[in-house]
Amino acid sequence: MAHHKSAIKRIRRNDRRSERNHARIHRVRTFIKNVEKAVLAGDKKAAVEAFKLTQPEVDRGVSKGVFHRNTISRKLSRLNASIVKMA
Repeated sequence: MAHHKSAIKRIRRNDRRSERNHARIHRVRTFIKNVEKAVLAGDKKAAVEAFKLTQPEVDRGVSKGVFHRNTISRKLSRLNASIVKMA
């Protein structure tokens, strides 16, 4: 257990940030799963709409430092390729 006041504050801050980051991670994963479900169902219109909702959410995850930009770029590229392949 920390003894310094600043270390105690740091632990509290880290816990708050960890909760926020985990919530954002799960939110992004849910958005990605929605696109994948629409692709598997063969519904291109729903897949495109889900992708449009997914893009800003995952970009926000990158800007907040939760995801690496290359990881998200790869995921978006693969999702988009799967949507294009449906045509």
